[in-house]
Amino acid sequence: MTASATDHPRLLICESAGFSAVALQKLRTCFDVELADLDRHGLLAAIREADAAWVKLRHRIDTEVLAAAQRLRCLVTNTTGLNHLDLQEAERRGIQVLSLRGETEFLKQVRATAELTVALLLALIRKLPQACAHVAQGGWNRDLFKGHELYGRTAGIVGYGRLGRIVAHTLLALGMRVLACSPNLDPHSVEPGVEPSSLDELLPQCDAVLLHANLTPENRGFFGEPQFAAMRPRSWFVNTARGELVDELALLDALESGRLAGAALDVLCDERAVGMPDHPLVRYATSHDTLLLTPHIGGNTYESSEKTEIFLANRLVEWWPEIHHSTVGQST
Repeated sequence: MTASATDHPRLLICESAGFSAVALQKLRTCFDVELADLDRHGLLAAIREADAAWVKLRHRIDTEVLAAAQRLRCLVTNTTGLNHLDLQEAERRGIQVLSLRGETEFLKQVRATAELTVALLLALIRKLPQACAHVAQGGWNRDLFKGHELYGRTAGIVGYGRLGRIVAHTLLALGMRVLACSPNLDPHSVEPGVEPSSLDELLPQCDAVLLHANLTPENRGFFGEPQFAAMRPRSWFVNTARGELVDELALLDALESGRLAGAALDVLCDERAVGMPDHPLVRYATSHDTLLLTPHIGGNTYESSEKTEIFLANRLVEWWPEIHHSTVGQST
């Protein structure tokens, strides 16, 4: 990248396919924008000349990347989870992080992950991927794909925040009984029809457990063997939050033993854009229809991308003078 005639700071957008034209127009009032779609090698080369970088989930922004980014003052990511960023190293280097974490009012209109949660649950209990594959191969035998209904069953929402509340509302509309638990949950704050519960009380009562907790250092791997053992036999498990919340070997054991009827996951530990053919759960899913996996597509819709990119572009342009002149970065 060569020096700009306007001497604007340089913004590297690392995964630019389909990036919002409205957001780009706003960003170009403040930055020289480089649109790219980079592999790891390309990222390490391109980020050397960037004053700011916009990342999604393709790349893990670790010590190696941040060491290469000698000019970098700001990282932007249109996610709420930040486990793909080395926040400690970014802070040490004075790099500020601009994300969707804590943007409660704005995020009320971003519902893609909640919709995917319900879609995965329905796909799991109605065997939709297997039925579609059967027809694509020339079959038409409905008796192979007898499934289950949600109506009259009990769902447990573990993590009753923004997404948990949206999912709970949807499941109530489908005729389910809904229990919810969160740390320090105020019983008076739950939606009408939702029953506040502790995790220990919730697990044995539920036909489906849906994980919506935020990842923190304290709850990493908290859903493990004791939790799967406490779940109602032959129940279902759905995780669209973060893979690191779950002890994946314990989940695999619950599937292999038949304790769980099935699981659907949009997230795994240590996600890598190059693919994960050796991941134990990926290997299991290739030969068992009781596990559905999607590659972290929860927020990946045209609508949510457009909204979040415009929102963060406005924030970045507004905050850049402060970021540019600060000497110590802080995560936001």
